[in-house]
Amino acid sequence: MAGDVQRVCVLGSTGSIGVSTLDVLSRHRGRFEVFALSAMNRIDDLAAQCREWQPRFAVVPDAARAVALRSLLGDAHTEVLETAGALAEIAAHPEVDVVMAAIVGAAGLRPCLAAARAGKRLLLANKEALVVGGGLLMRAVGEGGATLLPIDSEHSAIFQCLPDDPRSWRQRIDHIVLTASGGPFRMRDPSTLGDVTPEEACAHPNWVMGRKISVDSATMMNKALEVIEAHWLFDLPPEDIRVVVHPQSIIHSMVVCRDHSVLAQLGTPDMRVPIAYGLAFPERIVSGAEALDFAALSSLTFEEADACRYPGLHLAWQTLRGTPGSAAVLNAANEEAVAAFLAGTIGFDRIHGVNAETLQRVVPETGDAASIDALLALDARARRHAAAIVKGFSK
Repeated sequence: MAGDVQRVCVLGSTGSIGVSTLDVLSRHRGRFEVFALSAMNRIDDLAAQCREWQPRFAVVPDAARAVALRSLLGDAHTEVLETAGALAEIAAHPEVDVVMAAIVGAAGLRPCLAAARAGKRLLLANKEALVVGGGLLMRAVGEGGATLLPIDSEHSAIFQCLPDDPRSWRQRIDHIVLTASGGPFRMRDPSTLGDVTPEEACAHPNWVMGRKISVDSATMMNKALEVIEAHWLFDLPPEDIRVVVHPQSIIHSMVVCRDHSVLAQLGTPDMRVPIAYGLAFPERIVSGAEALDFAALSSLTFEEADACRYPGLHLAWQTLRGTPGSAAVLNAANEEAVAAFLAGTIGFDRIHGVNAETLQRVVPETGDAASIDALLALDARARRHAAAIVKGFSK
C-alpha cells in the first residue's frame, strides 16, 4: 500500500533481474526496504549488496559459501543462512511483503510456492516455476491469497493490456501474441549453427541477460517456456497463444480482442520497467529506464517464427497438449542441454535434439504432477535421460 514501507526479499539478487530490482529500489528508498537477499555463486557481489542494503538475511546454498560471505561481511548485522529450506523460509517470512523470484531454473519452485502460500506479493521472473509446477503454483496463489505479478517483459505487457477483472478476460480476448526478438541468429543460415560458440549465443542484440537465458533466447526456447507460462498466468488454451518475431523489441506483447482490435504495450527493452510496475502495482513509479523516442524509431517490423530456425519453440504447444508434467520434462532437458553447450560438450544445434529426444523417452505418469516432490522426482528422471542423450551427442 502506498505510504507504507514495503519489505522486499530478492531471490537471485546478483543476477541481471536481481541487480535491476535493486537499481529500481535505490530510487525509492523511503518506500521499500530490502529484507533479504540470496545468491548462488557471486559471493563477492552478494557481500557488496549486503554492505549497501543491510538486509536482515542473506542466503547462500552451502556452508563453504556461507563461511566466505561471513568473512567478507565481518561485523555486519546481516545473518547468513545456508540451510536447504532457507529460501522458502525467507520467502514466507511474516515480515516480508514482496518477493522478487529471480532464481533461474526449477530451483525457484519451492520458494515461489512458499511465498504464494504465505500470501505475499510474488513478482515472478522465474518462468520455470510455472513451467514446472504451474497447477501447483496457481493453486497456492489462490489458496494463500497471494498477488502474482509477472515480471517477464512479455507477460507483464499482456497483464497491462488486459481488463482489470480476470473474469472478463475470456469474454473479450480472441488470442494473445508474445513478441520475440529472434535472438542473435535471426538472419544466420540454420545449417551453420553447429559452429556457434557460447560467446556468440550469449550476445543478445537487445537485452542484457544471464548466460542461460541468453542461450534460450538464441534457440527461442525462452519463448517456448513463455508460451507455457502464459497458459497458466492467463488461463488460456494453447491455440490462443501465438508468437511473432519483432526484432526491435519495442512492442513487448499484444492482446487481440474479439473485435480484432489490438492492444499493445511498448517501451525500451529495459527490465526495470516491468520490475517497477510489479513493485508498485497498481501505481506507476520511476524505473530508471530511458523514455521511448518515437522520432528515433526507424521502423517496427514483424516476422513469422520460422520452425526450421527455431524448432524448439514448437515444443511448447506439444507439451501443453501432452500429459501433465510434460513441461517439467522439457524444462529439465533444456537446462541440461544448455549447460552442456555452455560447457563446450555439445554443439548449439544439438540443444533441440536433447530436448525433443528427452520428451520422447520420459512420458509422465499419473501423479507425476500432483505434488512438488513428485514433480522434482520427474525433473530428476528427465535430467538423467537428458544427460545420457548429451553423452551420445558429445563432441
